[in-house]
Amino acid sequence: MKKILVIGMGKVGSLVGTLLAKQFDVTGFDKAQPAVELGFPIIKGDVTNVSTLEQIIPGYDAVVSCMPYNLNLPIALVAYKAGIHYFDLTEDVPTTTAVREMAKDSKGVMAPQCGLAPGLIGIVGADLAGRFSKIRDMELRVGALPRFPNGLLGYSFTWSPAGVINEYINDAEVIHNGVRKMVPSLEGIEMINIEGQEFEAFSTSGGLGTMCETYEGRLDTLNYKTIRYPGHCRLMRFMLYELILKEQRELVEKILTEAKPPVQDDVVYVYAVVEGWKGDHLEREEFYRAYHPIEIDGQRWRAISWTTAGSIAAVVEMVAAGTLPRQGFLKQEEIPLEAFLATQNGSLFVDRD
Repeated sequence: MKKILVIGMGKVGSLVGTLLAKQFDVTGFDKAQPAVELGFPIIKGDVTNVSTLEQIIPGYDAVVSCMPYNLNLPIALVAYKAGIHYFDLTEDVPTTTAVREMAKDSKGVMAPQCGLAPGLIGIVGADLAGRFSKIRDMELRVGALPRFPNGLLGYSFTWSPAGVINEYINDAEVIHNGVRKMVPSLEGIEMINIEGQEFEAFSTSGGLGTMCETYEGRLDTLNYKTIRYPGHCRLMRFMLYELILKEQRELVEKILTEAKPPVQDDVVYVYAVVEGWKGDHLEREEFYRAYHPIEIDGQRWRAISWTTAGSIAAVVEMVAAGTLPRQGFLKQEEIPLEAFLATQNGSLFVDRD
């Protein structure tokens, strides 16, 4: 794998291209020029034009989609037909299901869900689970938040508004009392105290990726919840269900993006806990990190941007190196955490708190 096409030159996509360009021959693709000068060429074009994708994508060894979830499938299909590797950041379950179907006879690897949740959190959870002879519970939590919140929502849209709303509306898959099932998002609210700061966490869709399938029959409880400042969930339920705006997603995205634009000082919390037995002893293992903005090549990047970009770039590295399979469907929980952190991009996550 030498030539890589990165589609979507927003904040995350621009950084994905920047990170991968240190090791690969990278080209970007978007309908607009990036906000900043990048050290690799950009092809200007419309990602919704399938014929354009069919002309461009086959000229590369891999394509990395950094587009919103609803624009990934045509890209994945063209990559599949071209027989090249495909990576994306989607949290959308139907998109992943379609990509998985392609992977049954794909010539390259089909690797969706390579972000934070799903993505890094699944890699971390599987690593903790591997330390036990038998597991009982696995609880995974991620939050991308403004470091200094204001207003009742206590939020800032540093991530795709379409993706956030999608996570809030679609049902979430869990394992509860040993049974794999679907539960409503924006439910199951709990309080979390992190270093003296109180947060809430609640169910959102897609965060577990394929983990319920992987761990079915092996534990009693498995769930994923999104971390927010207290009161956020109640307000989102009011907007989406009491005002019945869930049927007008574009309007909700517009309202929230204009009301809560991105902040510069953000923080990403990653927390995982697994309980189980090590021999005859019932024990508990935890993973917690708080990631803040960092500087890369002289430019400051938000926590949500570099953690997301670093995650997918590390997986691309591992496939290129042969550390991961180069064909078929890739589950995030099958990625070894130690090998992930040993990559050039995975090392961004080491010793940061």
